[in-house]
Amino acid sequence: MIRSVAAVLALLWTAPVVTEKAEISDRGAIDLAPFACTDTPRSSIVQRVCYDEVRRYLLVNVSGSYRDYCELSAATFNAFVAAPSMGQFYKRSIEGSDRDAPFKCGTQNAPAN
Repeated sequence: MIRSVAAVLALLWTAPVVTEKAEISDRGAIDLAPFACTDTPRSSIVQRVCYDEVRRYLLVNVSGSYRDYCELSAATFNAFVAAPSMGQFYKRSIEGSDRDAPFKCGTQNAPAN
């Protein structure tokens, strides 16, 4: 019994630590270590949100793919996760239209990976 426990502990001790990453279509893999991530089971559209308050950088998993948003205030993020319908709030206030996308990351304001 003690040998089994020791063997399991040795395996865990030597296992490499791998950080989770999110793949963004036009940016590549983003390390999620600096983000606070939350699954959103109450939304059928928004599956997960990850927010880095220091960089004001939001990642949203929508229908299985991540999208990123820049310069998003903590107040807007908090309103988003508390909204009665996260999907409606996301579409109306964060995603916006092609002409009016207030938090769209351009190459000049996207945080470095």
